[in-house]
Amino acid sequence: MKFLLKLIVNTVALAIVAYVVPGFFFVDVYALVVASVIMGVLNTFIKPVLQIVFLPLTIITFGITAFLINVVLLWGVSFIVPGFEIDGFLTALIASLVLMLVSLFLNKLSEERTSRD
Repeated sequence: MKFLLKLIVNTVALAIVAYVVPGFFFVDVYALVVASVIMGVLNTFIKPVLQIVFLPLTIITFGITAFLINVVLLWGVSFIVPGFEIDGFLTALIASLVLMLVSLFLNKLSEERTSRD
């Protein structure tokens, strides 16, 4: 049940980012859901490995490398999922920042709702 809630929150966050950030868009709902699932898989399995590999560089750059890993993963998903387009690296950078903020807000909101019930 928690996995499904997290998937819904991530899908809604991606939809909000697509609405807010120009150059970041989905052709249909199917592409949105597939991109959300792939982002979840990459964030669960690939991102921790990349963070360990780039840990020295992350320490030197005071965390900027960790943010850039998020940007590259998001941009990479746009190459994998048909119907999901990001116009350029700058758009991916802005979208990743907005996605981080929206996801943080929605996750906090869903935690509050589940803790009250």
